[in-house]
Amino acid sequence: MNNKKISRIQKYVKEKMEGESTGHDWFHVERVLKTSLLIAKKEGKVNLFIIITAALLHDLGDWKINNTNKTEEEILEETMNKFELSESEKKSIKEIILNMSFSKNIDTKKILSKEGQIVQDADRLEALGAIGIARAFAYGGKKNREIYNPNIKPKFFKSINEYRNSEGHTINHFYEKLFKIRKNLNTKTAKMIALEREKFMKTFLKEFYAEWDGKA
Repeated sequence: MNNKKISRIQKYVKEKMEGESTGHDWFHVERVLKTSLLIAKKEGKVNLFIIITAALLHDLGDWKINNTNKTEEEILEETMNKFELSESEKKSIKEIILNMSFSKNIDTKKILSKEGQIVQDADRLEALGAIGIARAFAYGGKKNREIYNPNIKPKFFKSINEYRNSEGHTINHFYEKLFKIRKNLNTKTAKMIALEREKFMKTFLKEFYAEWDGKA
């Protein structure tokens, strides 16, 4: 494995992502990388270089933070070309990143490599637990969304466009996306982690509603 190349990619991504305020910052990328490696250790023989590189690059062109006229694929291609990746490496990484997001799997579940399943699980775990709660409200605030509005009920999206154009409040996001994550994870390791994080989120919501209603 080319550790020097990984270090260069890591430095580049850190410079690009530091200070991002929707929860898709460098620290998020770093946690996805750490969790990917944790899962990979328990999931058998995998290509660690592909996992590490995909984890590092997975949010660079994400639609939620992409403020350019370039597509996610264009940004990804340009970035990978900076680091002399082989054609097979670029193909594997691109197939993971362009197909791993929640929104791209609403219509049809994408088939990912074992490496892709691991990175996808690590990224989705970021939406659960204490950090998942913090990121949900950070993103909602950035997008000028209400914290909660009891008059607006959760929606169940049937397409990627419905999901991406939603302007619902942050509490609805728990039901529209976050509580759907665990059952759609790929690995046993991720599912075990998700179970505990989901329990914490449900405890949080119980307290939230009690305080909202003036009962706590």
